[in-house]
Amino acid sequence: LNCDSELKQTALQTDILDVDYVCVPDLSARVDAVKEENLKLKSENQVLGQYIENLMSASSVFQTTDTKSKRK
Repeated sequence: LNCDSELKQTALQTDILDVDYVCVPDLSARVDAVKEENLKLKSENQVLGQYIENLMSASSVFQTTDTKSKRK
């Protein structure tokens, strides 16, 4: 019974070490990759947003019209 308990404890310690040495670095690398991709996408979205804003300001469709001056 004591030997079985020690084996279970050893197996649990091994599992914990596997998580520490294998899973944590993998997860950390994945988090870093996602953060980098997120920054890249934010930057691209800013560029696209500015581009769309510039197109809208250059287009007569999106210009405000002064109806009073056209009626005179």
